[in-house]
Amino acid sequence: MKKVLFIILILHGILPALAQTTVKIGLLKYAGGGDWYSNPTSLPNLISFCNKNTGTNIASEPETVDAGSPEIFNYPLVHMTGHGNVVFSNQDIKNLRDYLTGGGFLHISDNYGLDPYIRREMKRVFPELDFVEVPFDHPIYHQTYNFSKGLPKIHEHDEKAPQGFGLLFEGRLICFYDYECDLGDGWEDPDVHKDSEETRLKALKMGANIVQFAFTQ
Repeated sequence: MKKVLFIILILHGILPALAQTTVKIGLLKYAGGGDWYSNPTSLPNLISFCNKNTGTNIASEPETVDAGSPEIFNYPLVHMTGHGNVVFSNQDIKNLRDYLTGGGFLHISDNYGLDPYIRREMKRVFPELDFVEVPFDHPIYHQTYNFSKGLPKIHEHDEKAPQGFGLLFEGRLICFYDYECDLGDGWEDPDVHKDSEETRLKALKMGANIVQFAFTQ
């Protein structure tokens, strides 16, 4: 937890002498059979976009981190995605809870099919909390880029409107979950999903907002 708080202090400018310190983003590895490794080009592309457009200094490649590993505390932001089942062990649950209540941030992107499993497992991590829809006036939608109507629609799945859900712990947004949106697909290389440049740009801008919020809240 101390490492997470140290990074946050740097990014708040409290430790200006170390303001150029490179930070890293983690990619969450989990059990259960879901493809946690999907969208391999998405995070590198998002990181590049953030570094070029929002003044961040993030290592160009994310680092894989197991849900139960103490290494998770090295990352101010951990990203999670996939299409299928998720199973957290008791160690994973304790570790994730300690990480998130200690200053960390988890972004979950439903790559289609993740929803029932991640809701079940996050309820095990936070039995006292429920996912709530994040209102459109929340700061996560209004960082460098403004999204006055909430999440952009990146990919069609079930012809539902995109929704941003969150877990709030003691008033702090500790987890943001994009549903029926698929931001991660929009961050991938252009030739992967053949999205328009406009669609990719929307996805990258919203992703940059998530990164900025996680780093500075």
